[in-house]
Amino acid sequence: MTAATTAGMKPRDIVLVVDDSPETLSFLTDALEEAGVTVLVALDGPGALSLVERVTPDIVLMDAVMPGMDGFEACRRIKRDSRVAHVPVIFMTGLSETEHIVAGFRAGGVDYVTKPIVADQLLARMYAHLANARAAQSTRAALDATGRYLLATDGEGRVLWCTPQASRMLAAAFAGFSLPGFALPPAACDWLRRRRDGKAAESVVIDADLQELRLRITPVGQIGPDEILLQLAEDSGAGEADILKRKLPLTAREAEVLSWVAAGKSNRDIAEILGLSPRTVDKHLEQIYAKLGVENRASAAAVAVRTLNAR
Repeated sequence: MTAATTAGMKPRDIVLVVDDSPETLSFLTDALEEAGVTVLVALDGPGALSLVERVTPDIVLMDAVMPGMDGFEACRRIKRDSRVAHVPVIFMTGLSETEHIVAGFRAGGVDYVTKPIVADQLLARMYAHLANARAAQSTRAALDATGRYLLATDGEGRVLWCTPQASRMLAAAFAGFSLPGFALPPAACDWLRRRRDGKAAESVVIDADLQELRLRITPVGQIGPDEILLQLAEDSGAGEADILKRKLPLTAREAEVLSWVAAGKSNRDIAEILGLSPRTVDKHLEQIYAKLGVENRASAAAVAVRTLNAR
């Protein structure tokens, strides 16, 4: 067990064990303390929720079947708390029927082990899920630092997390926005489901509730079994970029940049809207000027306006 500990958990990792069985608690506490970690214990779901309000564990071992609030409900409530939603939950139970396994994953669990528990197998799984959770947290921190408008949802359109920039845009657009648990508008949820079946467009445009704002959502990639990374951008209007691309010798991205130039946006604004760096916007503008035979943004904007007015 010592070798496994060195390779996985580091000392002072905090494991919350939630189980109403004194025998199971004693067995797991001994095994975990021998592995060099700090163990917190709760006898039921409410006790676990009370503990995580005060201390953030690194991982939770959750008995699925307990009197009163079961482990599935306790897990769902943990996942609704943005402070601890990232903490992996492993379910432990004697139930091995498919419906219970599915219920555990739907509640937000990352793994499912059956009793009687084999300590070495449980520790190995814990090490793997801890490493994955830490990698995900590092990725989210890096994305936050880039200033990008990114969010992650499950396959049904419920927002799991988002960067601060995307959070501000969603809050400005939708009256009921809050994390975790906010669901994208029905049109976006339907688009996600159709994309899963390969039957949807590459992006979707949705209308805001709170102001005259249209948001375009574009997929970036799949980052988990049920976690989809999406990019959020303000949409320039009813197909203006498409019209410019069709009528002028521009790429799709150059047409997007030009449509925002015509709308009076600065290079920095365009960079934020499209999720680009200002330097990249500058390079796109250089190509636009060359292709349109103009020398500055005012002339490029004039060409765009004439093109759009002629449609």
